[in-house]
Amino acid sequence: MVRKSEQELREELVALRTEHRELDSEIIALETSATADQLTIRRLKKHKLMLKDQIQTIEDQLLPDIIA
Repeated sequence: MVRKSEQELREELVALRTEHRELDSEIIALETSATADQLTIRRLKKHKLMLKDQIQTIEDQLLPDIIA
């Protein structure tokens, strides 16, 4: 596996955060809709959680834990 450069990781992090915010807005819009499809909302929430995990993984690569 090829390790990504710090710049590539930061670019990916920006893209994932943007997608995460967009999903959040979409979920809120669907939840306030009178014709909200609960299955679609559930799928979007799962996708949002997956993105959050990916964001956390990249952040951990960029800022590793320092054990004192």
